[in-house]
Amino acid sequence: MKKLSSLLRMSLIGMLVGCGQTVAQPVSGPVDFYSLSANTLEGEAFSFEQLRGKRVLIVNTASECGFTPQYKDLQALWEMTDHASFVILGFPCNDFGNQESGTADEIQSFCSKSYGVTFQMMEKVSIKGVNPHPVYQWLTQKEQNGNSDAHVRWNFCKFAVNEMGQWNASYLMTTSPLSKDIKSFAGVTKD
Repeated sequence: MKKLSSLLRMSLIGMLVGCGQTVAQPVSGPVDFYSLSANTLEGEAFSFEQLRGKRVLIVNTASECGFTPQYKDLQALWEMTDHASFVILGFPCNDFGNQESGTADEIQSFCSKSYGVTFQMMEKVSIKGVNPHPVYQWLTQKEQNGNSDAHVRWNFCKFAVNEMGQWNASYLMTTSPLSKDIKSFAGVTKD
């Protein structure tokens, strides 16, 4: 009966919203982090299953932001770590101040030429609004990650997901990728 009521409610919502609109589906419990996927900046499918057993730092990035120089520190962090146990995923996003208006090729070129980025850059995504990327739904909604609600306030907010695929922490854009907490999470033992 409860399941029927839920289905009926979703059908009514669908009729009220109208054609061409998407409605977020209710989540009945935490979503497995490893079931997520995204495309790389090059447009290739990237299954999060390949992240199993690794600590992951996810960062929303932008090329024209006051925090853009953090690319340098993200790259430095990447170079300090054991890539078999730690991964950085950069997700370009134009939602905050329209500071990432470039195409995938332009973003790739900027990251490479300006900061020597070699960690994994992902497709440009939306984080705010009616249709945020599923990865960011998982990162920001306790009902999906099973741990905490979080708010992405600006470019270069960071999320830590532990080696068991559990939401571990979120960090403001003002937190350096080379902060003690993030370095410790990444497994960096030396300064």
